[in-house]
Amino acid sequence: MAGSGKELARHWQYAELPGVDLLRARYVRKTFVRHTHENFVIAAIAEGVEVFHHGGGDQYAGAGALALVNPDTPHTGRAGVPEGWRYGAVYPSPEVVAGIAAETTAIRGTPGFVSPVLDDPYTGALVHRVLRAAEEGNALAADTLLRVAVTRLLRLNGGVLAQREVRSAGARIAVRARAVLEERMAAPPTLDKLAGDLGTSPFALLRAFRDVYGMPPHAWLTDARVRQARRLLDAGTSPAEAAVAVGFADQPHLNRHFARIVGVPPGAYQRERKNVQDARTRLLLPSDT
Repeated sequence: MAGSGKELARHWQYAELPGVDLLRARYVRKTFVRHTHENFVIAAIAEGVEVFHHGGGDQYAGAGALALVNPDTPHTGRAGVPEGWRYGAVYPSPEVVAGIAAETTAIRGTPGFVSPVLDDPYTGALVHRVLRAAEEGNALAADTLLRVAVTRLLRLNGGVLAQREVRSAGARIAVRARAVLEERMAAPPTLDKLAGDLGTSPFALLRAFRDVYGMPPHAWLTDARVRQARRLLDAGTSPAEAAVAVGFADQPHLNRHFARIVGVPPGAYQRERKNVQDARTRLLLPSDT
């Protein structure tokens, strides 16, 4: 990695691994804003160090370690050393992980990871082998290695995820506020208007929303817009049309937020989605192209 400041990333899917996103990347200056994923994050660090804020503090994952994030868990990401970090990641859906857990572990309930960082070079190597098998079109190897890697992680670092309870009045208001923002994603109300409609004050709503969802309403809305933009791009909507549909001012506005959450720009993301059957011919792309 030394001597080169170029950032490269490829975010793709392999048709023979349904419900799983794949990523290879090298970042130096990239900073991921606070965001969430619908799927699990299993990131194997190959070189350098990644730092990500998770659970109230910074977590450090160096070479040989795995960064592990459960679905809908707010986190960030940045380089922990001047030369950045290189890693490979798989993003299996909750359904994929639950199916593997039910078959190979004693976990009963919603499975998840207990610690956000695990020092386990063996499983890290398995993750990189999954990516290589997908790139080579080796479906049997990719599926097998993914199942072995997830099983090992759940046995070493797995448990039952606690369900978010909505008991307090503030939490119930936060849930109602989220529903409003989801419905009015393209034209959301101001914080003052939203709070007034819900019968509370702006700062009370802000505190309640952050307590329940780990980020303020405006940050959550940006994250939700990017999620919806991904769905639209997967369905074939152009980046410019997707930007307007989810409430961004224009495509450059979408590009900026999309790259800071997904790691690649929406155009590159969509091109990979259109070529899931042609994995062997695709190359790493500059992460901010």
